Amino acid sequence: MAIARGNDLKRIVVVGGGIAGLAAAYRLQERPSSERAPCEVLLLEADSRPGGVIGTTCRDGFILESGPDTLFTDKPWAVDLIRRLDLSDRIIGTSEVHRRTFVAMGRTLHPLPEGFTLLAPTRFWPFLRSGLLTWRGKARMALDLVLPRGQPSSDESLASFVRRRLGTEALERLAQPMIGGIYSADPERLSLQATFPQFLQMEAQHRSLILALRRKRLSVSGKGQTQADSGPRYSLFATLDNGLQALVDALVRRLPTGTVRLGCPVAGIAREEKCWTIRLKDGTDLEADGVVLAVPAFQAALLTHDLDGDLARELEAIPYASSVTISLAYRKEAIPHPLDGFGFVVPACEGRTIIACSFSSVKFANRAPSGHALLRAFAGGALQPEPFEWDDERLLAAVRHDLKDLLGIESAPLWSHLVRHPRSMPQYHVGHLARLATLERQLRRWPTLKLAGNAYRGVGVPDAIRSGEAAADALLAELTPAQGVGRAGTMLTEPARTCAEEDSLL
Repeated sequence: MAIARGNDLKRIVVVGGGIAGLAAAYRLQERPSSERAPCEVLLLEADSRPGGVIGTTCRDGFILESGPDTLFTDKPWAVDLIRRLDLSDRIIGTSEVHRRTFVAMGRTLHPLPEGFTLLAPTRFWPFLRSGLLTWRGKARMALDLVLPRGQPSSDESLASFVRRRLGTEALERLAQPMIGGIYSADPERLSLQATFPQFLQMEAQHRSLILALRRKRLSVSGKGQTQADSGPRYSLFATLDNGLQALVDALVRRLPTGTVRLGCPVAGIAREEKCWTIRLKDGTDLEADGVVLAVPAFQAALLTHDLDGDLARELEAIPYASSVTISLAYRKEAIPHPLDGFGFVVPACEGRTIIACSFSSVKFANRAPSGHALLRAFAGGALQPEPFEWDDERLLAAVRHDLKDLLGIESAPLWSHLVRHPRSMPQYHVGHLARLATLERQLRRWPTLKLAGNAYRGVGVPDAIRSGEAAADALLAELTPAQGVGRAGTMLTEPARTCAEEDSLL
């Protein structure tokens, strides 16, 4: 049975109710009517709740995030959306104290030295005094100051870049957990062009990565700006006071009644002579003038398989990793470590189950009742996929073993909460930008079909919001004659805007 639409309205169907799909649906309704054709928006979500991996739970006075808990404010798209939703007064920043990150080595947590910025030091004495690297490793990093520029290439892995500029120790102890961890990725396969092209630009412009980062720090200091010196720039990390679920809830409230349909899985899409047909798994067909696929790339591949085999194959080729978030509640006296930081990362060479742990109740206010602490551990990822397959009891036992070694916690938590995210982290392998260019060429055959989500140009919440809004704008341009010739693609046509301080596990 087909459900038709009125002739005077343009119907747009958004498939996927994660943050990218919600942002697209809201953008379609938000644009002034003078800038677009009259349209009806329908968002179809297979799950029983909207938000995708974003989810906030309140338990015994604790605020738990099952997925991302942080917004990187230097990427403005999330904060801009929050302001348009009148939620600005609910934005909170990270704690003003203990702004540092630790790296696990053996059974010791070593703080990143003051002035260390993701890959390299910008202050020499704190780095020299640090126990993170051997003297041999420090000397190898210092060679970056005299090494010539590398030969230009179309793409390069993070591991290749770090190894040739800074050495193997820097790769294993710093780059892999600090940067590879952002994408839950294997640095040997992670595309530098698609994730951190500014490192290649620094090499091209300054030759030395250390000199480039040091000059940048001195330039910022000279302008009187402030930023955290150790680790990621935590002053630029924020969230909402009661968790990121509030952003999802606000978007749903702002959409017209009936826009969001939950528990409504889509089986496929087809292009008829003048419209799209969206086939639902319950046997119903919907007609639409435009479609936004805001689902993971492998799901978009299934939906477009019968429509365009070449497009589906490119989408299916984007790999994904799975992860687990483990929240643990404690009384403070049960944790011998002072928790004088925002958390720690664990190099893969350490062979532990957890890849990182965030001290949530230190990082953000009101995450735990007085006298208590909330920890958030992470497992899985491309380098250590096995723990994702373990049952809850085995996984929790392994996590507690690591926390005993690294934080000295002997007692059981008051309670724990595990959330699994299967195939949730797209992997931007070497050649990712070339794949996006191919996808863009293929999408030109379907000007009213758009893609959105974290599989393309950024994995963080701001990136997903941007992708949804860009897809909505491009689709409206195609459907609104007054806009002239519309854009043939989605944000896939736009150059990447990435920052060294991406949304991290911590």
